[in-house]
Amino acid sequence: MHPVHGCTECIQVLTVLRVTDGPTTDRRAVLKARSRRAILDAADALLVERGAPTFGVDELAERADVARRTVFNHFGSLEDVVLTVCTERLGQVIADVQEAASRTPVGDGSRAAMFDELAQTLRGADLPDAITYLAGALGPLAEGEDPRAMMLAQEAFARVADHLSAELVRRYPRAEPLDVRLLVSSLVHGVAVIAMHWCQTTDPAAPDARAAWDALVDRLIHSVRAGYMPEH
Repeated sequence: MHPVHGCTECIQVLTVLRVTDGPTTDRRAVLKARSRRAILDAADALLVERGAPTFGVDELAERADVARRTVFNHFGSLEDVVLTVCTERLGQVIADVQEAASRTPVGDGSRAAMFDELAQTLRGADLPDAITYLAGALGPLAEGEDPRAMMLAQEAFARVADHLSAELVRRYPRAEPLDVRLLVSSLVHGVAVIAMHWCQTTDPAAPDARAAWDALVDRLIHSVRAGYMPEH
């Protein structure tokens, strides 16, 4: 029904409809966001407990206190849930690396000083727990040849490299951009290599797991710093 121009009754009816429709829509959006958050939090808790996505949709729905169909209202599959949780965890990792970088003292701007700052950042970042979490969560997907798992892993290190490069450029605006990218890439992609090695050779729950990680980081830093020139 179209309102008659100037009809007070029609205007009042439309006003009531608009007022009542707004809060209802907002309430539905809040409930939808709340159930989605509950699903992601439940998946995160299960991944922390199990170390791998060894749970089904029914268990996830029960843990989230939602109906099974609600899970599929928000996500296309269980794999989509896991990937979304890992993406959020990746954001936390980047924030941790940024915080570690911000705590690192500013040097004189030389290439050697920039290297020392990055080395200190890597030593100060709490990476082992995040690496264990992501490897456990994404491993089964990668084994199942889900390309999204590999893409997310690649994105993780690419984003860390971008943020560290941006931090160095912010500190040293006159630094050669290519030097910055080469330096950061050498260390960050080296971290990817030692992360895989650490996951394959170390039990993350072992008492010496953190010491093993620290030793690998030191080895990486020494290797990149010294290069492969002949020893004299």
